[in-house]
Amino acid sequence: MTSPVSGYITDNRNLVGRNGTPDLFYNIEDNLAFERDPENLLYLISSQQMPAMIGGSLGDLRMSKGSIREPHWHTNSWELVYLASGSATVGILDPNNDKVRKYKLKKAGETVFIPMGYLHWISADSDDTQLLLFFNNDRFQTQDGSKMLTQTPLEVYEQAYNIEPKKMKKALEPIEGQGAVVIGPPPSLSRKRNRKRR
Repeated sequence: MTSPVSGYITDNRNLVGRNGTPDLFYNIEDNLAFERDPENLLYLISSQQMPAMIGGSLGDLRMSKGSIREPHWHTNSWELVYLASGSATVGILDPNNDKVRKYKLKKAGETVFIPMGYLHWISADSDDTQLLLFFNNDRFQTQDGSKMLTQTPLEVYEQAYNIEPKKMKKALEPIEGQGAVVIGPPPSLSRKRNRKRR
């Protein structure tokens, strides 16, 4: 049985140039993309770090229990989530039926595929959770939910959802002005939660 041919075929023109074979090694920990704290961070590698890596990217996401990779979507890439250690829940909003699908990853090697453009999030169910995130684009784009929420004018919330602008402004205060949350909750909210638990 023959398998279907991929729509993308690497031509490898970038592999051999005037300088011969390129360096095919890179330590992903040399490219920290985001750090909330030492237990919650994201490393990335793509053709920007390794020019030979055309057509794909890899993320190394590390989180502690209770943290979450905020809701987001990728406009030009699918994503494959691979559990390396710990445990996590992957949530996906299926645009075909507007239902949320949740996948519990409990054993190393379990994977979840996220189609391009699907809203999704990842929450750590245990400390020392590590996930490898594979993308089929070496320049993949991400739209984070926090940016969408904070960049939408307050009057739009009132017009579209009948939410009073003052209430929406108050609700958005923890994430206002800090850029994308990326790995939440924001540090200020994390400290409040920890004090309540004691």
